[in-house]
Amino acid sequence: MRSWDAAVERAQGRLAAGERLRAAAEGEERRFALWDLASLVEGELAELVDPDGLAPEAERGWRERLGESGREWPGGELYRRRYWIRDEHGEDVGTVAVDNWTKGPSQLAVSSLYVRPGSRGRGLAAAALDEVYAAAAAEGLPGFRLEAHWSWQPAVRYYLRRGLWVVGWKRSLSLARMPQLPSYRVREEDGRLLLLVADRQRGWVPILAAGREGRWLRLDETADYRSCDAWVHEYARSTLALHLALAGWPMVRGPQWWAEAWRWAEAGEPEGLAHRIEQFEQEARGTGRRTVGRCRPVPAPEATAQLADSGDG
Repeated sequence: MRSWDAAVERAQGRLAAGERLRAAAEGEERRFALWDLASLVEGELAELVDPDGLAPEAERGWRERLGESGREWPGGELYRRRYWIRDEHGEDVGTVAVDNWTKGPSQLAVSSLYVRPGSRGRGLAAAALDEVYAAAAAEGLPGFRLEAHWSWQPAVRYYLRRGLWVVGWKRSLSLARMPQLPSYRVREEDGRLLLLVADRQRGWVPILAAGREGRWLRLDETADYRSCDAWVHEYARSTLALHLALAGWPMVRGPQWWAEAWRWAEAGEPEGLAHRIEQFEQEARGTGRRTVGRCRPVPAPEATAQLADSGDG
C-alpha cells in the first residue's frame, strides 16, 4: 500500500471514530442512496423531498427526470466511505462521503455533503467539513477537495462562505481547503471587489482588485499579490473569478482576452470561467435541466447579484 493510501485509511478511521459522524453500516446502502437522490433533486431540480419518505414509484420518477445523473451506482462503497452526519441528539440528519484515494495534490475527496432542510442553519455541514479537514491534517494530507455544479447556486455560495478556494472548473467547479492557503474574504469597497488574505501581522491584506472599465473587467494586482507564495498565486485569480460570476460583474477584460478564453478552460483567469459557464449552461439546456441564466461574458453595468461573502458569516 502506498503511503498516501495508508494515510487515507487512517483518516477514514479517525472519521469513523469521531462523534459528529457515523459510518454507514452494512445494509444502509439503499437509505444512503435515497439521501443522495434527495440532494440531486434539490440541486438540479430545485425541489425538496423527504429522503426517508420516498416511495419506489416516486424514486423512479425523480431518477427519470434527472436522467444520467440520477442513476444509482451499486457498489459505490468500494471506492468511498459513507458517513451519516449526526446532530446533538445522535440522530442522522445528513450525509458525507470520502473517497478511498486522494485527489489533486494528495487531498481527501469529499462528496455527498447533504443536510436535510429541517436540520440546516445549525452548523452541522460545516462541522462535518471541519471533521474531514482535521482528519486529513492529522495524517499529513493537504486538506480536502470537492466538486460542485455551477447550477447548484446555494451550494456554491455556501462553500465560498466557508472559505474554500476555487482550484479549477474542468468538468464542474472544484473547491478546496488546504493548509497551504490562508483564510480569505471578498468584499466590495469603493466600487471594486477586493480579494483579501489573512496575515498574522497585518490582518486582512488586499491582493487583487476587480473593477469596471465601462462594460469590461479591470483586474489589478497589488504588490502583496506579487510577493505571495506559489499556492496563493495559483488559486487567487480563480477564486475571485467565481465571486465575480456570482456577483454579476464583468468577467472579460476586452475582446482580445475573450478570444483566448479557451486557454483557461480548466482554471486561472476570469475569462476562462466565463467561457466554461457558457458551456455549463449550454449543456444544461441541451438536457432540459434547470439553468442559472445565460452567463454573459460582458454583463450590463447595472447587473448586480448578491455577493457570496467568504468572511466569518
